[in-house]
Amino acid sequence: MNSLAFAFYMLAAVLSRPVPAMASGDAQGGEPGAKPRPERWSTWVMALAWIAQTITFAMVLHGELQPHFGFAQALSVTFWLVAAVYWVESLYYPLQKLRSWICLLAAMSILLSWVFPGTFTPPYGAGPTFALHWAMGIAAYGLFGAAVLHGILLWTAERSLHRGKGAVSGVSRSLPLLTLEKLTYRLAGVGFVLLTASLVFAATFSEELFGKPFEFNHQAVFGIASWLIFAVLMFGRVFLGWRGTRALGWLFGGTVLLMLTYVGSRFVLQVILQR
Repeated sequence: MNSLAFAFYMLAAVLSRPVPAMASGDAQGGEPGAKPRPERWSTWVMALAWIAQTITFAMVLHGELQPHFGFAQALSVTFWLVAAVYWVESLYYPLQKLRSWICLLAAMSILLSWVFPGTFTPPYGAGPTFALHWAMGIAAYGLFGAAVLHGILLWTAERSLHRGKGAVSGVSRSLPLLTLEKLTYRLAGVGFVLLTASLVFAATFSEELFGKPFEFNHQAVFGIASWLIFAVLMFGRVFLGWRGTRALGWLFGGTVLLMLTYVGSRFVLQVILQR
């Protein structure tokens, strides 16, 4: 099923590439405002890829496949969630430019999971609190990943406007920049709530197992540092009206630290140190 998901994601990425203006209207025999045929196909091909990847995860949870987890698997689950968020958004907003990138990144994450299968050994005594910590953390990864992709579109669009270009790079003319900005920070806000919940469950689990809320290690340091950066971002957005590159800088910086919390550390252990 993962092989099917990889193939469908790659096909959807190809079909999602921009179609020349002439090909999108009369050249394909459709209405001038209608979606080009390859774009409509890419929507359903991406859905098939996501369903195939979902079936793979379901088989792991059901015990039919041996569970493995590492930095590549974390990325795969992250982009699976990003694809789900995009699919819902695309029903209401014209975000076709993102589809090609999301499908390509999802396919590459599946490829990495084959090259680096990883392992997954829950800590001794792991129970519901650890499972909730893990689930909330991965969900936060996915939402912040989606927010960063939106933020990159927003950043390129603002640069195009400042340079006085007639067309806004990467953003559909029918999608106002204020709407794109609202989507970006709405995703970041939900991600911040889930990250907060993940840290609370991590502290609870650590307290039950080790008698202290946090162990002083790189994961705790990066996790708390990323949470503080996102907290500053949320405060700045709500109370100080931060917008533009200032807010995006905090979003990108916090996401980098969040990625270092698990994906980065596991990458170093698995690939560089080979542990």
